[in-house]
Amino acid sequence: MPNFPIVLAHGIARFDIFLELLRERVPDTDLGDQFRYFKGIKRHLQANGFQVFDPNQEFAGPVDVRASQLRDRVNEALAATGAEKVHIIAHSMGGLDARHMIVDKGMAERVASLTTIGTPHLGTVLADHVIDHGGFLLKKGLHQVINLDGFDDLRIDACGPFNSRAEHHEATNNVMYQTFASAEDLHLVFTPLVPSWLFIRDQEGKNDGLVSVASQLWKRELVANDGSRKTIVQREFPLAADHLNQVGWWDPQEVANPKKLFQNFVKEKLDYESRVRDIYLQIAQGLGNL
Repeated sequence: MPNFPIVLAHGIARFDIFLELLRERVPDTDLGDQFRYFKGIKRHLQANGFQVFDPNQEFAGPVDVRASQLRDRVNEALAATGAEKVHIIAHSMGGLDARHMIVDKGMAERVASLTTIGTPHLGTVLADHVIDHGGFLLKKGLHQVINLDGFDDLRIDACGPFNSRAEHHEATNNVMYQTFASAEDLHLVFTPLVPSWLFIRDQEGKNDGLVSVASQLWKRELVANDGSRKTIVQREFPLAADHLNQVGWWDPQEVANPKKLFQNFVKEKLDYESRVRDIYLQIAQGLGNL
């Protein structure tokens, strides 16, 4: 494939939202990139010759709204570069946004490939559990302040019907699909993710703290109504990573030896984050071979 621009699609409830809201006032510097959702990744790809866009979608709105917003940002990227298509690298719900955009927003001819990392293609039992055990009351109570309806789109009974109705379109369009899945052992998982890691392990097995490996992988093949098939390239994330680590953020649980001196502690952090950035670079460099 030609070297199309790359669009980085973020997940639900992006944790750098306050910086993102100030984005027009905060210079787009190397330092600023180190505090964004995809930590240091945009500039690392740019330094290696790629055109990269990292648009913002609604914080936790429904997938249909986020898909429309992503469509608009993709069209802006195409207009800015003069390219015919983009490659999308999406994390978490960003992968669902992109799939809905391709299927429901008429964007299949403008997307060369979709790479998802940590995306709950089959939904996540965690969303079902939280919403069914009081989360719906929180959503309702906060609705006048913030739209949290996007969490409903992460439910298993929401992803299943979409997968069924979208399969023929996805099997027959020209978009190349690949998924990356990762998991970590409990002692390496970011501490706030431990309760959800335990819950998902008991329900669905290996997971990254928010999404099971099975859901991240999606499926091996897409089958069209006439029986023709398209392979989904399924890959293991090259580094043991939880849901936070997948976008370049290190956490203290990654320390190989907590007794090390502080300077070695810092070195491990920098080395880990550098390895994640290089994974994204390898993904970008491999898009032409899909």
